[in-house]
Amino acid sequence: MRFLSRFYIDGFILSILGMVVLASVLPAHGSGAEVLDWAVKIAIGLLFFLYGARLSPQEAFEGVRHWRLHSVVLAATFVLFPLIGLALRILEPTIISDDLYKGILFLCLVPSTVQSSIAFTSIAKGNVAAAIVSASFSNLIGVFLTPLLVILLMDTTGQAKVDASSILDIVLQLLVPFLVGQLVRPLISDWLTRHAAPTKLVDRGSILLVVYSAFSEGMNEHIWSSTSVWQILTVVGVCIAILAVVLAVTAFAGRSLGFSWPDRIVIIFCGSKKSLASGLPMATVLFAGHSVGLIVLPLMIFHQIQLVVCAALAQRFAKKSGELELQAQAQPQTAG
Repeated sequence: MRFLSRFYIDGFILSILGMVVLASVLPAHGSGAEVLDWAVKIAIGLLFFLYGARLSPQEAFEGVRHWRLHSVVLAATFVLFPLIGLALRILEPTIISDDLYKGILFLCLVPSTVQSSIAFTSIAKGNVAAAIVSASFSNLIGVFLTPLLVILLMDTTGQAKVDASSILDIVLQLLVPFLVGQLVRPLISDWLTRHAAPTKLVDRGSILLVVYSAFSEGMNEHIWSSTSVWQILTVVGVCIAILAVVLAVTAFAGRSLGFSWPDRIVIIFCGSKKSLASGLPMATVLFAGHSVGLIVLPLMIFHQIQLVVCAALAQRFAKKSGELELQAQAQPQTAG
């Protein structure tokens, strides 16, 4: 386990891979698939209820004074990433399949992560308070903006069919639970803070259910027979390239716009990540009736790559932050 932790591969990632293997060997069929479908819907609703109950609007509004920083992070998440995703359409269908391209474009539309963005910013000794606001605000508006971007960018390019029933599903499964969570937040937020285990169980359990359901559906539709190992490796390469481009752009933007080093860390980490926790449930709702297993595969691959790369970057940034702190402490002594 120590060896895995060095590469930021924890038990949860292994559990996700385990669900993929389980669905490949024992996919849900018939009445079992129907029960699983309802379980996934309930889990997704509960998950977004907890999102609403945990996110503090006041905390987001308190960060308005850092509006330049948050604007850069949001631009990276909801402008730069989508533009990269649209540009990669040249790979479809000659290099990657239609469904895999859907997945690549979809991963470019989901919001940033919360936990890992904050954790890496803390490790790198960046502006943790700003990271909390940026990551939380990205998820807050992502509940509304990601479905809208899917409708505008994927439906209009013939990549997905989002009709009135799909919009109703989005409202009922995502927005309504989220808003209810916001309404009852004053009543249960303290309990949620004291009891982290139940919320963690819902967070991770819902994702595992979604992964098993998505890949069970894929097995039942025999989608893997049309996907080669070469295409999967191509998706891995594309995900690495996307992350490299975004990391380079966010680093350049933070430096050229004159942000301090702690704020630049926030821009790099919050602006370069994509949320598996939010993306998988959204995909299940948005792409009902499609090959969800292949659509979410690029997001799963990107998620693991971003953790490994950003874990390494966080350690390097921490060293630089320490050096800058020492220089700042030495300056007054030199001046005296």
